[in-house]
Amino acid sequence: MDLQALKNKYDIIGNDPALNEALETAVKFAPTGLSVLIQGESGTGKENVARIIHQYSSRRQAPFFVVNCGALPKEIVNSELFGHVKGSFTGAVDNRKGYFEDADGGTLFLDEIAELPADSQALLLRVLQSGEFRKVGSNKVEHTDVRVVAATNVHLYEAVKRGKFREDLYFRLSAAQIRIPPLRDRRSDIYLLFRKFTSDFSEVNGMCKISLKPDAIHLLEQYRWPGNVRQLQGFTQSLTAVVSRKVTPTLQRIELSARELQPYMPLEEGEPIPVVYDPSSTATSGSFSADERVRIVKAIMDLKQEVDDIKARLDRRELPAPPQLEPRQEDAEWQAQEEVSEEHTLSVRRTEEELIRQALEKYEGNRKKAAEELGMSERTLYRKLPQEYRKK
Repeated sequence: MDLQALKNKYDIIGNDPALNEALETAVKFAPTGLSVLIQGESGTGKENVARIIHQYSSRRQAPFFVVNCGALPKEIVNSELFGHVKGSFTGAVDNRKGYFEDADGGTLFLDEIAELPADSQALLLRVLQSGEFRKVGSNKVEHTDVRVVAATNVHLYEAVKRGKFREDLYFRLSAAQIRIPPLRDRRSDIYLLFRKFTSDFSEVNGMCKISLKPDAIHLLEQYRWPGNVRQLQGFTQSLTAVVSRKVTPTLQRIELSARELQPYMPLEEGEPIPVVYDPSSTATSGSFSADERVRIVKAIMDLKQEVDDIKARLDRRELPAPPQLEPRQEDAEWQAQEEVSEEHTLSVRRTEEELIRQALEKYEGNRKKAAEELGMSERTLYRKLPQEYRKK
């Protein structure tokens, strides 16, 4: 098998060993006829792998259907999968085929399989074991020859232990498993994907491609990308639309540094903010640059402001009493933040004042420019001014 040819055919970008292993496993499972369970987070490309399994099997000439189990209303799941007869329920004005009948001889990709209701899981197990099913409202047993490829973005065996998924169905599906790695585990592939997405978007819209300097690549790779490839694609297209310009004879590409890229980077609430690490400015010199100090102290100031706002709301009793739950690790960490000592608060204040002094000196006392440099309003800057500047 030519792995690169396979990637080109299905527009898959990346050379990560875990990704390669998943693709190779898909091709090995394809001709066996086994039901396959694909596990991976949302946006990792599970449907692509299912299509590979179908195309490399003896069923390639037969239908391939995609069913998002999480998008089916629970009231009509069985009708969608197995069909129904006229009059079986309100709105059933005609006989209707289900996916298992339509896909006879082919492959049915059941995405988000963990979302299936319990009764549907029992019916699915039966059709997997014997190929038998009955339409909703009918006593007639029918037969189908369908290969099922299932996918989930949750830990399916954990769902079994919680009683949310049938154990016998899990073991039936999980005999052949494929795991798609999340993008955060494929960091070396992130810039390859970025270049592909900006190139495709630019060509369609007649715009300059975006390339990144090494520090910007590092910034891009350090973000977690919780939405995986799908999120990176949307981010890249949006960035290109905002930053790029129309192609001219003298302008074909725009290159961004980390500082230029930073304002556009997505922030995942509750997760660490991605920062630029420059060994030459910290590990070797033992100190931070002026710009790095600005970013660090600004982050501290923003956090302090959020803590102050929450304390004020608590003092005014605007928040309801929390339910009595077992303390979580994140709650403990937040409580620890609230218990900041007076000495630490004073240290933060001194750091703020020092940063404000540097900004005012840089802009020769211009408060508006200093406030913009620090990412705060001019009014907030005035409130935080060191005493010696209040008379100026």
